[in-house]
Amino acid sequence: MKEELIKLGLTEGEAKVYLALLRLGSSTVGPIIKKAKVANSKVYSILQRLIEKGLASYVLKEKTKYFNAVPPTRLSDYLDKQEQELQQNRTILKALIPGLRKAGIPDVEQEAEIFEGFKGVKTAYERLLENNTRKDQLLFFYIYDKEHFKLQNLFYKQAFHYYKKLGIKLRGVGTREYQKSKDFEKPPSFMDLRFVDFPLPSMVDIYQDKVLITSWTEKPLAYLIHSKEISKNFKKYFETVWKSAKK
Repeated sequence: MKEELIKLGLTEGEAKVYLALLRLGSSTVGPIIKKAKVANSKVYSILQRLIEKGLASYVLKEKTKYFNAVPPTRLSDYLDKQEQELQQNRTILKALIPGLRKAGIPDVEQEAEIFEGFKGVKTAYERLLENNTRKDQLLFFYIYDKEHFKLQNLFYKQAFHYYKKLGIKLRGVGTREYQKSKDFEKPPSFMDLRFVDFPLPSMVDIYQDKVLITSWTEKPLAYLIHSKEISKNFKKYFETVWKSAKK
């Protein structure tokens, strides 16, 4: 069964711990480590990932955490979620293709790059800003995602230090949902942030002749597009939205 769970997208450690939870029922960490045969140093991160994927939960009893596996029937919900995220990424790519063709790019592979994972997204941002000048502003659209906010927030707080070091000024448009949420924080001094009440297309950063589209999921993805034409079109769209946005 472990191999089948891995095929569904779980890591080997996640598969082992999930099966152990099914067999143990409500359990503290000790028996899970023994049953799943995973390292003590890794079990907490594995359990956290299973919780984030909706495959495990826990309750507190006298200040002790007891972990539980969700019923196997809930695996279909996990697959549905993965399918939705995949479809979202396909939609983003589908929307990009006409613009790439219109720009007359003969070889898309040389003009578009895909980065995966937290570190991959970090690399994508470094590539976006590699020819930075203090005169160019970074324009961005921000979509509040409560489910993945902690990961987003961790990343962008690190990015802000990088922006400040480079002396880059930012102008951004976010969804009003973020401004009204308990997660909202006052933007740094080098950022001018406005909000709109209508949906935004995606998480997008525009800088010089590059456009970066980021999909924040359990496995973040970033699409870096090198195109003066596409960048120009996104900048025009941004300025249109900016005029209708408010503080």
